[in-house]
Amino acid sequence: MTLIFFILGSCVGSFLNVCIWRMPRSQSIIFPRSHCVHCGSIIRWRENIPVLSYILLRGRCSSCKKPISWRYFAVELLTGILFALLYAKFGLSSDLLLYLILLCGLIVATFIDLDFQLIPDSVSFGGLAAGLAASVLYPVFFDAAGRGAAFFDSAAGALIGGLSIYAVGAAGKLLFRKKLEMINEDSAMGFGDVKFLAMIGAFLGWKRVLLVFFLAPFFGASVGLILKFRYKVETIPYGPYLSLAALIAVFWGREIIDKLVF
Repeated sequence: MTLIFFILGSCVGSFLNVCIWRMPRSQSIIFPRSHCVHCGSIIRWRENIPVLSYILLRGRCSSCKKPISWRYFAVELLTGILFALLYAKFGLSSDLLLYLILLCGLIVATFIDLDFQLIPDSVSFGGLAAGLAASVLYPVFFDAAGRGAAFFDSAAGALIGGLSIYAVGAAGKLLFRKKLEMINEDSAMGFGDVKFLAMIGAFLGWKRVLLVFFLAPFFGASVGLILKFRYKVETIPYGPYLSLAALIAVFWGREIIDKLVF
């Protein structure tokens, strides 16, 4: 069954690749059919088998022979692995379905943010709505006794998640105003990150979104320092580190919080 979820995840990853390429370019994710971004040739079904086709084609378009970005392979493989791991953790359950939905949002946001340093509102607001709806339709997901308590946890997670990032951005703007002006930035934290963490909070609730808030800077700072001192990069996308922290909260968040509390 784990292998089935890996295959399913890699197929979903193929669709996520379409979203990652087209959404920031304001293109439809449905039409036209998948095609080479270099020559425009339609990708045939046998050239669109997740993970395998990239290997068999040796990372090149069969028509124009130009290279296919390694990220297509990476997204398919990563999505397949994470689908399998989530199944191993949660089994066939409603929890699994909801975490898979969250995972898809995290992957799309991460790879778009890496390329464009933006997170589409359709991902953040769509995920926010899905998290809030889940609290009403399936309150057990939030370990809540009823729908009211679950909705409160989801809404509080969204509010705390968004406000915490917003507060960091506001403080950073005051403390590093001159530095921000030098690198032509308006804020130390993008508003896309505010909405993105609000979405994560809607799925994870207020306790685990706080865990995400405190974990993400450790990943971001370590990578940021390397990029700054080795490559002179002044700004980095923060979405990938929020996503990584969110995955840790999904897999081990409740255990971490229990140990911190007791």
